[in-house]
Amino acid sequence: MIPWLRGDAPFPPLAKALKSPNGLICAGWDLSPERIVDAYGHGIFPWFSEGDPILWWSPDPRMVLFPDELRVSRSLRRTVARGAYETRFDTAFRDVIEACAAPRDGQGGTWIVPEMVHAYTRLHELGFVHSVESWLDGELAGGLYGIALGALFAGESMYHRETGASKVAFASCADRLRSRGFRVFDVQVLTSHLEMLGCVEISRAEYRQRAADCLDIPARFL
Repeated sequence: MIPWLRGDAPFPPLAKALKSPNGLICAGWDLSPERIVDAYGHGIFPWFSEGDPILWWSPDPRMVLFPDELRVSRSLRRTVARGAYETRFDTAFRDVIEACAAPRDGQGGTWIVPEMVHAYTRLHELGFVHSVESWLDGELAGGLYGIALGALFAGESMYHRETGASKVAFASCADRLRSRGFRVFDVQVLTSHLEMLGCVEISRAEYRQRAADCLDIPARFL
């Protein structure tokens, strides 16, 4: 069982998170900017489906990219070198999050429900959440969004409409994080796609310590 939290009760200790499903730690509360920022500061993020209560997670292990360790494949390097994609930051946030929220092929729904779109759009307006966009011939072709806290950037979702667009956005994001002094690019859970880009798994305990250290570093995404 997990606790149902109300009012200003603190998040449970991360050690209380379930092993199955991996990382589920509590339910309830709201998606106010203060609540979400507090969650990420504790190594926790919201993730739930339409009709579910708000669920909060902290998986173990956690997948991250250390920006200096980005691996760019030859095909991605060629895509970047051709210069077909233009990278922009925070020029079409709403378009990016709505595209990420759209159901993908083979999926029956999305976890980026309207409440999440509203919450992260509000965080974008407050300067916490940013979009990285790949543009092709003046059209938005792919991108990603995530939340920046100190020297931690927690990626939330990415999408593409054109081949390579999301990978270009990811590589551009990692390059910006490296150049701006960010220490950790959190991508949450393991996928083979992200592993090929240099992402690695670390324990929840290590992630929590690294995230806490990042909060004291005054890095700026823009």
